[in-house]
Parts: sequence; structure tokens; C-alpha cells
Amino acid sequence: MTTTGGPDEALPVALRTEALEQLLTERGLIDPKGMDRIITDYETNVGPLNGAKVVAKAWTDPDYRQRLLDDGTAAIKELGFSGAQGEHIVVVENTVTTHHVVVCTLCSCYPWPVLGLPPSWYKDPAYRSRIVKEPRTVLSEMGLDLADDVQITVHDSTSEVRWLVLPERPAGSERLTEEELVPLVTRDAMVGVAKVMAP
Repeated sequence: MTTTGGPDEALPVALRTEALEQLLTERGLIDPKGMDRIITDYETNVGPLNGAKVVAKAWTDPDYRQRLLDDGTAAIKELGFSGAQGEHIVVVENTVTTHHVVVCTLCSCYPWPVLGLPPSWYKDPAYRSRIVKEPRTVLSEMGLDLADDVQITVHDSTSEVRWLVLPERPAGSERLTEEELVPLVTRDAMVGVAKVMAP
């Protein structure tokens, strides 16, 4: 029987992460409470909920929507969302005939203030290379089938410019308030690999 890699290769990522955290804590290099605060901040305050609030406001306020499309960074800052990895955000709008999807082909540049931490698939080399070459196929594999007449545009995020997709507002949501729309908006829809589903 042949094996490759070290003894830790078979351990699940969660176990390895826990062991690393324990080692760093024992050596006094990190404070577990501080780490918990950072993780909570990115999961709740600096996460997809922020982006969902931006989208919901754009769907219900035409003036804000226009400002968002004209200058995403400034419009997003109006709602109090800014900071590292969000210095220059460009917003593109999905419509019935046009679909935008975001990738970072070089690494994992991502608008943290409105989407939180990037998901693992966003950093995966297969996604980063294939979405550029065969976007329709990759989107379909991720569960999003688009009609043949929908034009797909792939936007490459960089350290200078990060992209955010303003998803198409779903039919059946016309009577919902801005607050009621927020829970419908997903991170994947704001990256362009999914649509917002009707309530």
C-alpha cells in the first residue's frame, strides 16, 4: 500500500484548524476571545448581510440605485460600509438579458465590507480558471441555468478594483419592504453565481 503526504493529510480541516489555534494560544500568540470577536464580526457585521442591505436599498430606492451604479464605493459608504478590501468597489447590474459574474483569477480579491470572507469555491483554482473560459457551463454546474440569449460578462477582481453584482429583483417581491427584501439576498447572488429566489 502506498501513501502520500504526512500523517496530518487525512485529518479534516476543522481538526487541523483547532489544533493550530490551540498551539498558538498555548504559546501566547493569539487571544481566543479576540479571534472569536473577529470571526463574529466578519460573519455578522462585515458579511453578506451588509451587501444584502445595499441590494435591498437599491431595489427600493431608484435614486440610490443610480448612485450605486455610478459610484459603488461612495454609495456603499453612505450605508456605513467601508474599510479594507472595499476601497474601490464597482457595481454591475443583472437584468433579464445580461448576467454578470465575478472572479479573481490571480488570487481571491473580494469586497469584504459587503460580502465578508470569500467562500472556499471562490478561491479554488478550478473556479478561477474555468469561469473565464466557460462561464455558462460553470454556472450550470453551480445550479444556475441561464437562457442561451442571456449575455454573460465575467469581471476579474483585482487589488485595485473589486466587483459587486446587483442581482435582478425577483418577481413576486414588489410589495416587500426594504427590510423584508434583505433576507432574500444571498452572497452567491452578489457574486453572480446564483439568482435571488422569489419569496
